[in-house]
Amino acid sequence: MTLAVNDFIPQRYPFELIDRIFSVEAGVRARAEKLVTVNEWFFQSPTATGQTMPRPLLLEILAQTGVVALLSVPDYRGQNVFFGGIKTATFLADVHPGDDLVATVTLTKQKRQIGVGHGTITCDQQVIVEADLIFIREA
Repeated sequence: MTLAVNDFIPQRYPFELIDRIFSVEAGVRARAEKLVTVNEWFFQSPTATGQTMPRPLLLEILAQTGVVALLSVPDYRGQNVFFGGIKTATFLADVHPGDDLVATVTLTKQKRQIGVGHGTITCDQQVIVEADLIFIREA
């Protein structure tokens, strides 16, 4: 079974930042992939120090992956989920063109329309971003 990103999140190009969904446990966890290419809209002209993906976009990758976990619940299909905030975020490395990112978000707490998720992004099996995010599902 193929899991299409467009079946879960409302974002479209250029704001859809995940390329493929690996796995989903409805309401629990989601894993997604982002292949970072030099042609991305957020990379400007090359600099002497190289191109680096903006860190807020890394958090957006985690947010979109968390939304996949939430909206995979059949009762929530077709609803909107809003990014409620960032409780914590730690950036351990920069992301450059050619990196293959794997985002994993586990929903750690849900009460009514509010949810909290812990997310990580790895590249070459090394954690490069860790964050705790807040999600708000429409009523």
